Amino acid sequence: EYYCERDMIISRIKQGLLYIFGRYNEKNNDIVKTILSDEEFEMFNSMSRYEKIHSFRLYNFLLKNEVLKDDKLFFKLALLHDCGKKSPSLFKRMKKVILGDRELENHSEDGFNKLKDINYELAILCKNHHIKSEDKKMQEFQKLDDK
Repeated sequence: EYYCERDMIISRIKQGLLYIFGRYNEKNNDIVKTILSDEEFEMFNSMSRYEKIHSFRLYNFLLKNEVLKDDKLFFKLALLHDCGKKSPSLFKRMKKVILGDRELENHSEDGFNKLKDINYELAILCKNHHIKSEDKKMQEFQKLDDK
């Protein structure tokens, strides 16, 4: 249990550094456009710089994952799973990790509402991406999302 907690702390520190110093390479959009529909890409493109960095990084983790490396729907999920976030500040993100934050915790539901008329199957995955699952693919996705 100690290692799990330590790993989570290290992950959160990395996420904080990525939030502060990360840069999204717009050339990645060439790849993203091959995965997402035009409407989905518009949604991706409207996300914050950090969410794009995090989502594209997660997509790359999926490419190397034995369980998810061929699942195009999960590629879309990687890129759009946080589309319901409203560009929260670093302070708000830290508050969520330490104390919880209702607005950020509702991002899965907000993402579902944004996606449901575009890609319902993807919207359901987005809605459930933080809920404990028996599905092997979702379990793998959740582990990679926490990296």
